[in-house]
Amino acid sequence: MQTFQIPNMNCGHCLRTITEAVQALDPAADVQADLPAHRVEIDTTVPREQLAAKLAEAGFAPA
Repeated sequence: MQTFQIPNMNCGHCLRTITEAVQALDPAADVQADLPAHRVEIDTTVPREQLAAKLAEAGFAPA
């Protein structure tokens, strides 16, 4: 399980975009979010650096 702070994640559309980006790398990844805390938890085997790059590419760079 990897946790990221995503400062500009604030709605369901943001979460869908993040989930789609992560699942493009790992279709079996489980993505859980705490929108008020701007935190996303990702259960995957993909390396953290690769996830961070994909999130940034989708417009949601981790803090």
